[in-house]
Order: sequence, then C-alpha cells, then structure tokens
Amino acid sequence: MLGAIASPDPDVKPMNVIASFWGGALPEFDSIDDANELLGALVMGLWNQLSVHQDPKMPFKAMAVPMEPTAANLGNFGNVRGQEAEGFVEGLFNGAEQADLPERAHEAITHLGEIRAMMLSVADLIERTAGEPEDRDQIKETIKHLRTMTQIMETEIHAAVLSCVRARTQGLPGLTAPWPTRH
Repeated sequence: MLGAIASPDPDVKPMNVIASFWGGALPEFDSIDDANELLGALVMGLWNQLSVHQDPKMPFKAMAVPMEPTAANLGNFGNVRGQEAEGFVEGLFNGAEQADLPERAHEAITHLGEIRAMMLSVADLIERTAGEPEDRDQIKETIKHLRTMTQIMETEIHAAVLSCVRARTQGLPGLTAPWPTRH
C-alpha cells in the first residue's frame, strides 16, 4: 500500500488499491455499517498511517520479526520480506509493467528487485532442502544477513517514496523504469 501512496501515477485511488486486496472488487458486506467499518479502518487507518512515511523524518520501518533460528522461520522471513519488496513496487507501478519514475526512485526499484530476488531465493532454498538436517549456526548467520538486507530495503523504500513525492510536488520529469525480472 505504501508503494501506491508514493506512486507518481495520478490515477492511483485508495479505493482501487483496497479493492485489489480482493482481486479488484470489494467483497460483499452484510450491511453498509460493516462496509464503512472495514473501509474506514483501511482508508482512514492504514492508508493514513502509511502516508506519514512521505515525510523525510518518518522513514518506513518493516515490522520486526523475532524468531527462533530454524529453517522454517528463516524461509518464512525471506518470503515475507520478498513479498514486502514486491508489494511496494507493484503499488508504486499501480499495476503497470513500467512507470515514469525519478532517477533515485528508479535506482531504488532496481535495488529492491535484487533484494526481493535474494529474499525469495532463501525461501526457495529452505523449501527445496526441507527435511535435511539444520545447521543452527548457519541459520543464525543467514538471519543476520537478512536483517541487514531488511535495513537496506527500508532505506531504498524510503528513498523511492521521497523521490516520488518530490517529483510529484515539483513536477519533475521521470524515467521509464521496467519492473525487474524475478530470478
């Protein structure tokens, strides 16, 4: 959702983004009050909470994931962070294959694509080696590396958000950036 908030695409609408959570159409509700409650929580709550990250002094921070050093937890961690990077970029692109982005946002998207690929590769490796003996020391070390990549991911997301906000407010020309291919 943060990617959509930062998107330079003037056609991004909160209701369309929220509908995308259900495949593009809002679910049916039993009553108008139920609809208002959920949509109010998502628009007035989550959307507005994430909007604060457009302020240079309020960088995005991924939710901490405390965990025991197990292969399953490591795989889940890689999968979650990979999906977060992917979701940010998808929101920024507003469903398009490419987007006009300022140069710094373009660089950030390239880095986020690399981070996404590495995170999802860890998850894939864990899935392919399920049932094999676990090396707890290696898992602990890999978790440390993923936490470092998470910090880089946060920095790149923040840079992309600020770059797009600056471009939107100043009307700066952007670059056309393709969505990096998943490896």
